[in-house]
Amino acid sequence: MSEKEGIIRLTVFFLVFIVMTAWEVISPKRQLITNKPRRWFSNLTITILNTIMVRILFPTGAVGLAFAITGKGWGILNLTDLPGWIGIIVAVAALDFIIYIQHVVFHTFPILWRIHMVHHADLDIDVTTGNRFHPIEILLSMVIKIVSVALIGASPLSVLIFEVLLNATSMFNHSNVNMPVGIDRILRLMVVTPDMHRTHHSVIRQETNSNFGFNIPWWDRIFGTYRPDPAEGHKGMTIGLNQFQNPDQHTLIWMLTLPLAGDTGNYPSKGERG
Repeated sequence: MSEKEGIIRLTVFFLVFIVMTAWEVISPKRQLITNKPRRWFSNLTITILNTIMVRILFPTGAVGLAFAITGKGWGILNLTDLPGWIGIIVAVAALDFIIYIQHVVFHTFPILWRIHMVHHADLDIDVTTGNRFHPIEILLSMVIKIVSVALIGASPLSVLIFEVLLNATSMFNHSNVNMPVGIDRILRLMVVTPDMHRTHHSVIRQETNSNFGFNIPWWDRIFGTYRPDPAEGHKGMTIGLNQFQNPDQHTLIWMLTLPLAGDTGNYPSKGERG
């Protein structure tokens, strides 16, 4: 399963990346304001570094753990008699809900926001932003995912489906693509759309702290963190963080050191600026 998992994930990654990149070229939503080659180099390099780090530190990954706990009968779902397909749906939804909660928490506490700022500091939002995260955040996310898989008792197939969906939808909803409003309104009832998530990347604090979902869009509506659109419109809004609007500073080294030296601004909902 390990080799098949890698092939499946890589295949879906490249297919979604190619499709969304082509869509961005053919029908972009916004005009990019920064140097695209330099920005893509930083975003894609940090993505590669994160992938290597996870493979080294977690060689079996979450799917490998799911095999182990299923064999031992650990976790909530392994103690139930749910049909296999219902168990998969429950596991995928539960893991997605945990990602939503994790995202909210990273916006709440300054020490975690420092790490998450790397994702939000991007001055443009496109398909590469979907994988632009600091290595420490990826490491923490992996630990949270592993603990969650063990507690839920998620099956290997459900974990694989969740991880493929999460990566694919993250690239999709960060893409700079133009989608008819009518289609977007219907689609965002089932999945987080680019217009829905773009609001989350606004420099306005109230908008940054909204629309936390990555895959399933319902959590934001249930917990009152949903905003339909940015106040200044999708073409008029400013992307990124107020304190990091100088494109010249957005280098790979700057991204890696940002949690140590960066100003958190007024974005975290708890704690002081600093």
